[in-house]
Amino acid sequence: MSNKPNSMDCGAPLGRLSRRRFLAATAGVSAFVGAGAALPFGARASTGLVALVHTQAAGDSGPIDSMMGRLNQLAEAEGLETRAIYAQDPATYETVLRTLGDAGASIVLGTFPVISEAFKAAAPAYPDTKWIQLFGDPVDPPIANLVTVSYDYYLGCYLSGIFAAHVSQSQQIGYIGGISIPPLNADYNALTAGVHAVNPDATVTAAFAGSFQDPAKGYEIASQMFLDGIDYIQTDSAATDGGIIQAANERDGAMVSALDPAQYALGPASVIGVVSLDFGQSLHNEASAALGADWQGGRHVPTGLGSGVIDFLLSPVYQEQGPEDIVARSQDAWPHVEAARAGILDGSVAVPFNTEL
Repeated sequence: MSNKPNSMDCGAPLGRLSRRRFLAATAGVSAFVGAGAALPFGARASTGLVALVHTQAAGDSGPIDSMMGRLNQLAEAEGLETRAIYAQDPATYETVLRTLGDAGASIVLGTFPVISEAFKAAAPAYPDTKWIQLFGDPVDPPIANLVTVSYDYYLGCYLSGIFAAHVSQSQQIGYIGGISIPPLNADYNALTAGVHAVNPDATVTAAFAGSFQDPAKGYEIASQMFLDGIDYIQTDSAATDGGIIQAANERDGAMVSALDPAQYALGPASVIGVVSLDFGQSLHNEASAALGADWQGGRHVPTGLGSGVIDFLLSPVYQEQGPEDIVARSQDAWPHVEAARAGILDGSVAVPFNTEL
């Protein structure tokens, strides 16, 4: 019988709980405490549990919701027991992971670079568990039961830049990221490269909200950008995007390229497209592979265009409800986006990966 994933808040209180007390307090996981604790290290039987440890809150209409949705689908399709655990406090990351290892979880997936060190610390101690970090750098030296997955999101941002330069009337483009970290810096630089490939005189302005979960800050930054004459913003900030889209909804002609198709409905006449990183599809791909007997750890999996995970997409909702003049420009721009995508895939277009601001 499959269980739908539950989201459990594993924030500050977890730091005051032992791993065993945490398990005992967690519905569906406590059943494994006795069996796991009674077995010597290396002899724990797998429970079949597949767990997602997410370091950002659900309800973002983006990466976390997408992953939880696909985890639920996988549970129903494969008859798996799954858990989605919100690890809010970085001080608890390793504790949460070791708790799942103690419980004999078969597969543990974790999100984003912030959990890297906890994964590297926990994985070697639980060799019978398959560990998968979604959005992580290669591990050197490799860990035999750990796979890290990276995303060439910057390639989608380059396509957004090509598109922006064709649809922007002001030729002033904005970028709002969550936190200035190397991958997001590369996204901004690729967006700029795409814009300047079409119009070297266009301006591209970057700002960072300092958080991936602060819609109010996103609203503040975006509102100022629109007042300054920017008419197209590329987001890169997860739940912070909600405020950016709200600001665009309040201004005629403001355009946002967001992160996930679920955001189309948040701005029917403002979210013109998305640089899609389908974390849900990526989770499904990696978890499905880990269910197979031939899964191998000790690998890094780069994921880019052509994978079904990353692309630049036009919003069909905007095409129906957006301003007619901008819709017309977007349709004229699309062949240029398709040509750039084809060039990236065949190697004739080289997009720089530049992590410096």
